[in-house]
Amino acid sequence: MSKILEEKKNDLITRAEEILNTAKAETRELTDDEAMELAEIRDDVKKIKEKLGIEEDMRQMLDAEPKPETEPKQEDKEMNQNACGEQEKRELEQRALEESDRLAFEAYIRNTINERDTNLTKGDNGAVIPATIADKIIRKVYDICPILERSSKYNVKGTLTIPYYDEASPNDAITVSFASEFSSLASHVGEFTSTVSLTGFLAGALVKVSRSLINNSQFNIVDHVIDLMSEHIARFIEKELLNPSDASHKVKGMSALTNGITAQSASAITADEVVKLHDSIKDRYQSNAIWIMSPATRTALRLLKDGMGRYLLQDDISAPFGATLLGKPVYVSDNMPEIATGNTVIYYGDFKGLATKFSENINIQVLRERYADEHADGVIGWFEFDSTVEDNQKLAKLTMA
Repeated sequence: MSKILEEKKNDLITRAEEILNTAKAETRELTDDEAMELAEIRDDVKKIKEKLGIEEDMRQMLDAEPKPETEPKQEDKEMNQNACGEQEKRELEQRALEESDRLAFEAYIRNTINERDTNLTKGDNGAVIPATIADKIIRKVYDICPILERSSKYNVKGTLTIPYYDEASPNDAITVSFASEFSSLASHVGEFTSTVSLTGFLAGALVKVSRSLINNSQFNIVDHVIDLMSEHIARFIEKELLNPSDASHKVKGMSALTNGITAQSASAITADEVVKLHDSIKDRYQSNAIWIMSPATRTALRLLKDGMGRYLLQDDISAPFGATLLGKPVYVSDNMPEIATGNTVIYYGDFKGLATKFSENINIQVLRERYADEHADGVIGWFEFDSTVEDNQKLAKLTMA
């Protein structure tokens, strides 16, 4: 702004000099118009000088004020460096621990070091527990089995009792009502009408690993064992959650679910029944809800249309499992029963209503002699878990007639 004002002031002064020089060259007095223009120029130059003076005063005042620090103080720099250093140190220590466990476990599998000479701790059953290896297996199991990953998980020993409050019970409902000043409120206490208990059932995953692979130093035997163990454990757990093999005595899983509807037919599902199953879950539990069914059931639902002739099941690459039904992801599992008389063929809802409990970490043991005649070693992963439905309001099932 000051540059523009300076240029304007100089132009005005130049114009004033031209007027005065012209009158002087013609040896005459200033005309009335020239005198008036010079008076205007004088006033304008005065105003411009005042503005320039104000700008200069403000600039000096701002220069006198202490400038805010753009660079962090030295102590702040040191604090940030220390925090970053601690974080990097923890990450390096974790990576070093994982690498140490990996090397020890690899040596244990390859039989290049005795079990007693490893730095791996032991569990109650004597099996080796490489903590970081077990964590990798568990994380991979969760990735492979979304039902387990979405469930309410408990990692405790002994029996776990979970209280259950049924909002649908009118006798136990907590009520809110209008009241008058200085009058007592009526007491309505919600009670836990029932409880579910989780204990623990021992299970083992046995995989065979080729001795040729074990002896191949170029082959990543640890990751291979993690992949095999994770795949076997995930398949087993998913089956026990969705279609328990012995629900009367062991893991109940989804067989404990009581909320649901029954189809009119034993061999076909209608669009109306799918909508009813969807709406049997309250809206507050819909945000994380998913569908679970077999591949054949999904194929049957692909043919269903609404009243406008639109297919209910839509392919959606942005959905978690690549397809949506009434706006919710569809997960397909081979462990779900096919459409047949009396079978529960669809589960729907928020699987936080399913409780899963692991009583101990995965213990791994190598069997060197059992499969010697097959030129292989066995690797067993022991774990203890239980599962049941802890909240029937979050889940629903469709059972064929």
